[in-house]
Amino acid sequence: MTSTAEIPGFPMARAAGCPFDPPPAARALQAEAPLARVRLWDGSTPWLVTRYADQRTLLADPRVSADVTRPGYPSPAPLPKGGTGISFILMDNPEHARLRKMVTAPFTIRRTAALRPAVQRIVDDLIDELLAGPKPVDLVEAFALPVPSLVICELLGVPYADHGFFQDNSKVIIRRDAKPEERAAGHQALVGYLDRLVGEKLENPAGDLLSGLAERVRAGELSRTEAAQMGVLLLIAGHETTANMIALGTLALLEHPDQLALLRESDDPALVASAVEELLRYLNITHNGRRRVALEDIEVAGVTVRAGEGLIMANDIANRDPSAFPDGDRLDLTRDAHRHVAFGFGVHQCLGQPLARLELQVVYRTLYRRIPTLALATGVERIPFKHDGSVYGVYELPVTW
Repeated sequence: MTSTAEIPGFPMARAAGCPFDPPPAARALQAEAPLARVRLWDGSTPWLVTRYADQRTLLADPRVSADVTRPGYPSPAPLPKGGTGISFILMDNPEHARLRKMVTAPFTIRRTAALRPAVQRIVDDLIDELLAGPKPVDLVEAFALPVPSLVICELLGVPYADHGFFQDNSKVIIRRDAKPEERAAGHQALVGYLDRLVGEKLENPAGDLLSGLAERVRAGELSRTEAAQMGVLLLIAGHETTANMIALGTLALLEHPDQLALLRESDDPALVASAVEELLRYLNITHNGRRRVALEDIEVAGVTVRAGEGLIMANDIANRDPSAFPDGDRLDLTRDAHRHVAFGFGVHQCLGQPLARLELQVVYRTLYRRIPTLALATGVERIPFKHDGSVYGVYELPVTW
């Protein structure tokens, strides 16, 4: 069954008291109308795709474009004036592949695995500081944000001392209710900052990723602005998503003590890896959906999506699709969840997923074993959730032990 009725907006509101579950309206659509029209901020009415199999099919289909500048693309906000500042993840091949290839090497599974001792050291040092400090403490500020920020700063060659600056501007950029001029100002501030760093790497190259981009600039393969914009993407993606997964994942585990005990008491690395995949599937922290536009007429779930019509793949509901993940509303760390779409699918799937997985494995394996009595210091109903952002999580997570 399909629907041409308009749903009044996307992302949809979550039910009160269900911080981990997808919106009830999305559940109803998945069961009754897997493709339905949704009205966006600009009055456009793209198709909302809710079923897992349909999303994977479309995300791998070359007749579907990720190019944000194409007519019909369901953009979540107005484009920058003149089309400047557009990330390569919002482009199609061959330009997408050309630019992506320039930053792929540091995120390969082999190169990422070599970072495990450094990530372990960062996690252990921050836990040492937690245990030596006062309690209760905000786990977001004291642990969840610093872990990925320190890692991505080291990888990129960005001074961690500037973390307050780039974290504040990142929050503005991903806030859905930010005014276009606020979002543009935050983006320009970060582009200017990364441009200065690229200039420094041109003068004094090191072994970091920004130095590699600077070398591309020197070779004429990139402009400094393009290099800076790529740096902004990697910097934001490298700390925002993982930080929210650390905090929200911890909350989910504290709310499911049987699963937390399973993770804390096991010495099996395979269980830790499985736990990471299940938490990624269960929590689904990216709430803007994967957005595309059809280049040709495409038949999906009994609907003809016409060329030029927008598509939004709502990954949060897809990862709860009972046809793909039976009893998907249950958190089960032993489930084989590795085929989830939390990182997307196809040629545009998340570049940094090996690093995110590594960081989460180290955190989830270490934090609850070193602080076995970790507990919430307030009721769940008093925790401020990020309902206003494109990346879901919590603004604060007061904990004690």
